[in-house]
Amino acid sequence: MQNSTTVSHPLVMTLTFGEMTSIKYLYCVFVLVGYVLINLANSTVIAVIHLCETLQKPMYIFISTLCFNGLYGSFAFYPSLFINLLYKAQTISYVGCILQVFTIHTYGANEMTILTVMGFDRYVSICNPLRYNTIMSMNTVYKLIAGAWLYSFFLTIIHIILTIRLPLCDSVILKIYCDNWSVVRLSCVDTTVNNIYGIFIIVAILVIMPLLVFISYVEILRVCARSSKDFRSKALQTCAPHLISITNYLVDVLFELILYRLTPTNFPYALRVFMSVNFLVVPPLLNPLVYGFKTREIRIKMAKLLLRKLCQ
Repeated sequence: MQNSTTVSHPLVMTLTFGEMTSIKYLYCVFVLVGYVLINLANSTVIAVIHLCETLQKPMYIFISTLCFNGLYGSFAFYPSLFINLLYKAQTISYVGCILQVFTIHTYGANEMTILTVMGFDRYVSICNPLRYNTIMSMNTVYKLIAGAWLYSFFLTIIHIILTIRLPLCDSVILKIYCDNWSVVRLSCVDTTVNNIYGIFIIVAILVIMPLLVFISYVEILRVCARSSKDFRSKALQTCAPHLISITNYLVDVLFELILYRLTPTNFPYALRVFMSVNFLVVPPLLNPLVYGFKTREIRIKMAKLLLRKLCQ
């Protein structure tokens, strides 16, 4: 609660850019370069996978879905950040703020659900290789992708409905973008229901999903322990990018949860910004680099397509 005057929904929300405004044009350059790199890297991986028939396999389809989610999340964050840095007053409409909350939260949830599906794919590939093509048919792949997205959207829509019903006493967001907690904390009324549902989402996304991935990798390790050294090497090669992506994502989200549980103003401003934007900046850049350069098949096809373009 910020003050005693209740305003149902302010028309405009004020974002907290603080020290960033003193060198805002330098930050504008960083934001623009980052956004261009994310779009270029993710679009390249997606294009290579969909242009090459030999890459029309479950693992690569999941990789392209993960890269598409990176583009989706970046679109919710970077353009708004760039525009706000250019203006003297860093504001966003209430409707725009809620839309950004929805997009950023679905991006975050999608990242985890897609990585979980990819873990299941690796489990089937390594533990049931003879049945892999039967289990992971293209029909099953698209159902898993649709299920991953719908799961995230359904959880987030309920979250948003619970948030927009709250009257707000203030309009100052303590971040450079809108997220659900930043809006809920401005409420003048009891937010117990929102807090309970927030814990439910944390369990549904950040406990159950990683647990399913952990179970998949326990089974993979059991199979590898009974297999040849060559088999273990190939298994590690295919699993390494996935392990890098999921570890990075969980560490980034941990930063966000720390901010949620502690008072943000207790942190130095620069650290607060770093902790709050990490999961929006790092995964969309890291995922295409890890899968584009670590996955041999994608790297080879990418090089062939590039050489073909240069030779034309």
